[in-house]
Formats: sequence, structure tokens, C-alpha cells
Amino acid sequence: QVEVVESGGGLVQPGGSLRLSCVASGRAFTFNFMGWYRQAPGKERELVASITSLGATQYSDSVKGRFIISRDNDANTAYLQMNNLKPEDSADYYCNGAFGFSGPGRYWGQGTLVTVSS
Repeated sequence: QVEVVESGGGLVQPGGSLRLSCVASGRAFTFNFMGWYRQAPGKERELVASITSLGATQYSDSVKGRFIISRDNDANTAYLQMNNLKPEDSADYYCNGAFGFSGPGRYWGQGTLVTVSS
């Protein structure tokens, strides 16, 4: 059974930084696609950033230049470094994994809450 677990959310002031982590565990496998999605109250879930096992990355326009996604393939772990955070970045952040090279896949974490507020 595959399990996806996020961590690293919290409360941060505008302009601050947070680093989210996502660990996928279970039987021996590699997610070729790992992505971070977010959902704010009353809004649809949206893709924030994604990365493939080959290192190809994708970012939403709203976070380009501020967020950096990375991964450790051996550890099946993905990270999201979030810098210069804005109040509009506040949301539940979800990690997603897929065996293919595009997402979202069927494997979701439980989410971690990010709140940007003074």
C-alpha cells in the first residue's frame, strides 16, 4: 500500500518562507510525477508545482520566481521551498504522486495548512 504524507505547513508572516516536504512510502516504487497542489476555501484545487523523476519542473504563474520544487528520487521525497509568501498563498497544500509522467495521479496526501498572515 502506498502512503503519501506531507509536513512543514504553518503560520508565517507575509514575505516569509516555508519548506514543505512530501514522503511517499510503501512497496518499492518510484513516482515519476510528484506535484504540489493547493486549495483555498471556496476555490478549486490548483497545481502549484510539479517535478518528474527526470527533473522536469512546472510552476503556476502565480508562484514562478518564488517557489522551488525539488525531489530526492531515492527517498521518494519531494520538497516545496516557498519564499516571499503572500496572503493569497494561504491554502491547504496537497502532495500528489503518479507512476506516469503527468498528473494528477491517484495518490494524495492528507494536506498541510499554510497560513500567511501578519
